[in-house]
Amino acid sequence: MALSMRETERKYVAPDGDVSWLSDLAGAGPIASVTDGGTQELDAVYYDSDDLRLTHAHASLRRRTGGTDAGWHLKLPLAGDSREEIRVPLRSKDVPAELSDLVLSRTRGAALRPVIRIRSSRSLHHLLDARGEVLAELSTDEVSAEALRDRGRGAAWTEMEVELAEDGDPALLDGVEKVLRRHGLDRAQSPSKVVHALTETAMFPQDPLAARPGAVATGSAGDYVLAYIGRLVDALTDLDPAVRRDAPDSVHQMRTSARRLRSCLRSYRSVLDRKATDPIRRDLKWLANELGVERDHEVLRERLTSGVRELPGELVLGPVEARLTAWDVEQRTGARRRTLDTLASPRYLNLLEGLTSLKEAPPLRTVKAAGEPRKVLGKALRKEYRRLAGRMESALEMAPGPERDTAIHDARKTAKRLRYAAEAARPALGKPVRRLGKRAKAVQRVSGAQHDSVVTRDVLRRLAVLAHAAGESGFTWGVLHGREGAAADARERQLPQAWARVRAAARKKAFRS
Repeated sequence: MALSMRETERKYVAPDGDVSWLSDLAGAGPIASVTDGGTQELDAVYYDSDDLRLTHAHASLRRRTGGTDAGWHLKLPLAGDSREEIRVPLRSKDVPAELSDLVLSRTRGAALRPVIRIRSSRSLHHLLDARGEVLAELSTDEVSAEALRDRGRGAAWTEMEVELAEDGDPALLDGVEKVLRRHGLDRAQSPSKVVHALTETAMFPQDPLAARPGAVATGSAGDYVLAYIGRLVDALTDLDPAVRRDAPDSVHQMRTSARRLRSCLRSYRSVLDRKATDPIRRDLKWLANELGVERDHEVLRERLTSGVRELPGELVLGPVEARLTAWDVEQRTGARRRTLDTLASPRYLNLLEGLTSLKEAPPLRTVKAAGEPRKVLGKALRKEYRRLAGRMESALEMAPGPERDTAIHDARKTAKRLRYAAEAARPALGKPVRRLGKRAKAVQRVSGAQHDSVVTRDVLRRLAVLAHAAGESGFTWGVLHGREGAAADARERQLPQAWARVRAAARKKAFRS
């Protein structure tokens, strides 16, 4: 069973041997005392692909012995000074399948092999509060590294790190750093031992995390589009392990990232070559649809569960909760299996390769990509707005009924595209586009709630039919159906006003110019 924990630490240039300054840490924030924690001998072998895909993606995988946490350790990036560390016991010398699955979005199926061995002789000190509880550990490591290929080049150095105790306050690190800086101890240049080792042993001709040269000049239309695409590709890559472990809201976020990417590739076809991006768009649509099975069930489950919970007890007749639970288990099991099968499929691996190529070697249309952002991006935005205007005006003129519901849903999807196009253009075009995107989001939210009600009523009807066939009362399902209908009507009444606000934003001179 894998164990996940949050690791928050900072690395520093090692002291010259004089550690009398350690006593000055007492009094830094809640630190009351510093105690000797002894020494540890650590031996770690790091695994990566031949082209160091994990390292490029700010992740690491090692098999470590010694110390108090021997085992397989997978480290994934989080914000700031934090990383998620996933640990698996030492069962064999082969990479555990559960960890190789969690790095698939980064390795894209490439074989993992031992690339470097790092041994550390660690001297520990514990930073304690007034009750004697450990707030953080300060360690000084004498490190030796040996490349496991390229004729076994070696390197040696000393470094220091301060690591928060689990659930520790990150502000503590700021207080510690002030003391360290007073004594001339600055941050280390490399973010991790493995990056330091790979650089020092010349296994890579440059720092593996150094930025790669951009494809277009800073400030061009292509630059803004590629920056947006890069963030979304990184987000999708980071979300893959969370989806595999069924982390809360991860399927929703991954599906949304896929939709944003697909929408961007459509909206900015003048910047990117369609021959290269259209296959990626098709695969992104497929991925979003597959993830949608589980995500749509999550939304329905929450909507139905809260609907039953909000009813007075006298309106809940029959085994309503039991039937809802049975429906949930059946649907959720199948949806989860479908998500995992999707992430294990060759088509998904092919999509990951395509996204990597899109980010690293973008198929730019030279003239438009090098163009002035206000002209190129503004034209794409106006085109998306006109498409939305046509669909929304048509939907609002329809009489209530299934055709209008479908038309509103189609307009909602177009509002999403306008919103996402505005997200990409906002850094270049500023406040007017930010306002337009915000109002398009409001239209999306109102029409989305109306669509959710339509879908929920269909499920309620099917549950009522099942209840009736089993000799149960259908009364409660009917009550819920009526409430959903009323909610949909209320949302539809809000839609014209929300749409009028989008129209007003689009009429601003700054947007039309």
